[in-house]
Amino acid sequence: MRQKDVLTTGEVARICNVAPRTVSKWFDSGQLRGYRIPGSKDRRIPMNALVKFMKEHSIPLDGLVTGKTRVLIVDDESEIVNVMEKVLGEQANYEVHTAHSGFAAGIECQKFQPHVILMDMHLGDIKGEDMLKTVRNNPDLQMTKVIAMSGKLTDGQAHQLLQTGFDGYLKKPFHIRQVIEAIEDSTAIVY
Repeated sequence: MRQKDVLTTGEVARICNVAPRTVSKWFDSGQLRGYRIPGSKDRRIPMNALVKFMKEHSIPLDGLVTGKTRVLIVDDESEIVNVMEKVLGEQANYEVHTAHSGFAAGIECQKFQPHVILMDMHLGDIKGEDMLKTVRNNPDLQMTKVIAMSGKLTDGQAHQLLQTGFDGYLKKPFHIRQVIEAIEDSTAIVY
């Protein structure tokens, strides 16, 4: 994939892991250099201006380098994690990290800043709903999508998860195609 020379505010938001309106504020205040499309309100940010801005503000450049969707798998079942990590990394070309506990997931979220978290609802050290609250309350993870995974929930309970703020739900056992579709559905940028 060729690196783009000019980016939209949505693309910059995804690279910096912030909301698109945050990028608009940076642009409108003059901190982030770019230009407006003539006759439109749309903003465009040249790649070199973005890199300079990111360095000045100590924003990690890792989202820029790979451009891949970053996925964090949180599950205490090693076989499931190992298979998903391998397949999602090789077939779907995602950048995948894993964690086997809520505690490890918290540390991983801070370092890795995933676009998507695939989270088992029945971890030993934390409930899935509590983990979701932690993610939602972290300003650095506002754009992160959280997909619940479980083999123990009824359809009604699964539907309830979506009401409480999860971005998707996968019922174990699932086919890897369903996992990829859930990730793609959750990360599709709608303007």
